[in-house]
Amino acid sequence: MKRENSVISAAIEPMVRVTRSRAAVPEKSMVASTAELPKQRGQKRALQISSNPAILRVRNKNVPLTSCVEQKCRPVLKDVTNLCCNTSNGDCLNAVKVPKKKKIMRVGNSSMNVSKVTTSVDPEVYQFPTKLPPRSSLNQSCSDRKSLEQQGNPVEIKGFSRKGMVGKAVRDAAPSTSTKLDFIDIDSDKKDPLQCSQYVHDIYNNLRVAEIIRRPQSNFMETLQQDITESMRAILVDWIVEVSEEYKLVPDTLYLAVHFIDLFLSQNYVERKNLQLLGITCMLVASKYEEKCGPRVEEFCFITDNAYTKNEVLAMEILVLNFLDFRLSTPTAKTFLRRFVRAAQASYKNPNLELEFLANYLTELTLLEYGFLKFTPSAIAASSVFLARWTLDQSSHPWSPTLEHYTYYKAQDLKTTVLALQGLQLNTNNCLLNVIRAKYRQDEFKSVACLSSPKLLETLFQT
Repeated sequence: MKRENSVISAAIEPMVRVTRSRAAVPEKSMVASTAELPKQRGQKRALQISSNPAILRVRNKNVPLTSCVEQKCRPVLKDVTNLCCNTSNGDCLNAVKVPKKKKIMRVGNSSMNVSKVTTSVDPEVYQFPTKLPPRSSLNQSCSDRKSLEQQGNPVEIKGFSRKGMVGKAVRDAAPSTSTKLDFIDIDSDKKDPLQCSQYVHDIYNNLRVAEIIRRPQSNFMETLQQDITESMRAILVDWIVEVSEEYKLVPDTLYLAVHFIDLFLSQNYVERKNLQLLGITCMLVASKYEEKCGPRVEEFCFITDNAYTKNEVLAMEILVLNFLDFRLSTPTAKTFLRRFVRAAQASYKNPNLELEFLANYLTELTLLEYGFLKFTPSAIAASSVFLARWTLDQSSHPWSPTLEHYTYYKAQDLKTTVLALQGLQLNTNNCLLNVIRAKYRQDEFKSVACLSSPKLLETLFQT
């Protein structure tokens, strides 16, 4: 019985070595003997007790944790500052406290202390002025800029290389050009958050500027590329369309991949043997950006009959991403086509799927043609809607005030693009690449590739 009492008391009080002599000593004298032990040995035993959760629950709450926990070290996280300091069993675990460095951000002559954890800021990107201009001068500059915009002068935007083109895009994208038109409001449904009705105009105005800044050159075949031709590019794009259908990729992946190819070819010389490698790499990058679960690198190597290895594809991916500066968000013709088709169907009681499929078919045909790089994606999308409406219905004008309001294009602005697009529809050049045509001959797309449009009248493009 005495041995059992001594074991229980050792579990409650600091543990000591139980010998024959101590087992024979009464419980009170046993407790007194433990108080006479050296502090260093008692601290070492206290550490063992505190590490056992079962004993911690029965330990006396009045007995504080000893300072020996400081001897524990964290070999990996040596400067952790977010350790728990308010536990249910006692005070802080005596974590190493790292003094917080107060960062001072100076804006002009004023300064503010920043004590929170902040990310590193590139000093070359964020250059704050040494002295802020007075508020009166800022108001004067804003008024001068508004007067320049009203007069039709281009507005210079710092940071972009094509200042005049950006200024023109800002003016062209201004919704004030069609405020007097009797159009149908397609953004009247304010309850649907997916339509972004409150700021959809600002989104597409920004996209109109972005499509000009991130455009590929339209003459790289004549000026830069010497080993590849326009027909080789068309064969590559036709094969990419077939691959996208094989893997059921979204249309945005296809458009974005072709855009990356043209953008890379605009400023980089590519040999003929590496053209397909560039194509599958751009598809890999585009699928990573657009797809939920895109094909793996090994699958892209497999569809080329293992003509390229995985390391070659990854090396080309590094080149493409570094060239693009990891800026993968670019508006394509598909981006504008969704908005324009919705505006075209505003006058219909029920959505016209045939119109949507035909507009998509005409837009995809432009991916094969090198000559369509001289047109902006928004102009191609608007021209596809124009020609699709004319193909399905010749009784009314294909361009409505609603389309003019939401596309910012008049009918006369689209004449050149629509005529070139009709040549693709009728296949006047006898192009033998028919993957896109075979795709839209299926019943799934209502066989819109079998339709042909009558001759366009000159009166359609007159104001």
